[in-house]
Amino acid sequence: MIPISKSLVWFRRDLRAFDHAALHHALRASSAVYCVFVFDTDILASLPRDDRRVRFIHASLLELDAELRRLGGGLIVKQGPARAVIPALAAELGAEAVYANADYEPGAVERDAVVAEALAADGRQLLGFKDQVVFERSEVLTQTGKVYGVFTPYKNAWLKRLAAEPAAVAPWMIEPHAAALAPPGESHIPSLAELGFDDGPLPAPAGMSGATALFEGFLPRLAAYGTARDFPAQAGTSQLSIHLRFGTTSVRHLVRTLQQMMAMGAGGGGAPVWLSELVWRDFYAMILSHHPHLPERSFKPAFDAVAWEAGPEADALFAAWCEGRTGYPLVDAAMLQLNRTGFMHNRLRMVTASFLVKDLGIDWRWGERYFALKLNDYDMASNVGGWQWAASTGCDAQPWFRIFNPVRQSEKFDARGEFIRQYLPQLAKLDARDVHAPWLVPADELAACGVVLGRDYPERVVKHDEARERTLERFAVVKAAAQLID
Repeated sequence: MIPISKSLVWFRRDLRAFDHAALHHALRASSAVYCVFVFDTDILASLPRDDRRVRFIHASLLELDAELRRLGGGLIVKQGPARAVIPALAAELGAEAVYANADYEPGAVERDAVVAEALAADGRQLLGFKDQVVFERSEVLTQTGKVYGVFTPYKNAWLKRLAAEPAAVAPWMIEPHAAALAPPGESHIPSLAELGFDDGPLPAPAGMSGATALFEGFLPRLAAYGTARDFPAQAGTSQLSIHLRFGTTSVRHLVRTLQQMMAMGAGGGGAPVWLSELVWRDFYAMILSHHPHLPERSFKPAFDAVAWEAGPEADALFAAWCEGRTGYPLVDAAMLQLNRTGFMHNRLRMVTASFLVKDLGIDWRWGERYFALKLNDYDMASNVGGWQWAASTGCDAQPWFRIFNPVRQSEKFDARGEFIRQYLPQLAKLDARDVHAPWLVPADELAACGVVLGRDYPERVVKHDEARERTLERFAVVKAAAQLID
């Protein structure tokens, strides 16, 4: 390792001061390490003033700065286009190298290339490290060196590699080397108002402490995760997705903890299921890094021939879906949860995505972009992967002829209607049999419960059985293409 006099650690989606690859390597190589976070105006410019994610980031930065100060350093916070701010700050500080953890989204890859070029022109370097996943890019390939397109064999290969390389989840130690941290000078963290955003409630407990509290609260429920995770009215999930998205926890720490529990026979059947969810993150990040076109085009090119609905009627249907006015209670309750809280249960993400694509016939990209705007935990790789799965256009996707029935999904996963009633109180008096499909209830019985369809709750925007037939016809182009190939 070549000694470096001064370096700069660029925090992005890794807002923690423990088990942090870039920070560890900078501290070991440098005599003075500065830390920076940039409120990147190239990203912020498109966000609404009332953005929960910005509040979460802001609160997490306050905690990160406090922890870095405890260790002897602190956080420099800048606002502006990161591609310009980072090279300028490195020059101002005299930093020979900028250390950053890799980001696999196409826009981030392009930004980092611009920063690297600017630094190199000034005799400096950008050094990247793997941090947000366990295995990245081409670390898990088929025996013939190809990229996996199906999850289960990828997971098996991932688990095999982890067993052979346990150091892949070893922690990157910070404190033993923290003496190299440099104070940030007069830098301060601007308020949300100074950044042009509104203050308000946080979408989740923020920062490293928030992630720790959620994880510790989840561990006693881990054994039941395999079944409880499918029921949105239950506290069956970890709620850690936002912390994984912004790196206020370490995926290595989570995997290490699971390994330790499973080795001791703890965690029941839920531990390997939750581990699989973490492997899915790696899988989708790997897929996006090899196929950066996926936010715009289908993983399976033949599906780009599918003709989606367009025009004023499609616009109206999309608006009804976005606003929770489809007339299907589980779909509407899920969309209202998203709009009001920025969170949506994973089972409901599948249900609402399937409904948009296969009941309404609307392009999956419309839904993906709406989720990108609303989700607190929005991660491009996982969101695009999930939407293409639901639309049957992606890798290891739901077959196009398998179409979720929103009523059956409701009856199976919210049998008593608890989740529905939480977001659709106008349906609160309907019993568990009727709440899933109010259009089947006689008008006088609905009226007795205070519901008139079209007034208190919408009529259905489509009939599922008819929509299913239209979807089968829509995807016939793919079936015909497959027959030609055969």
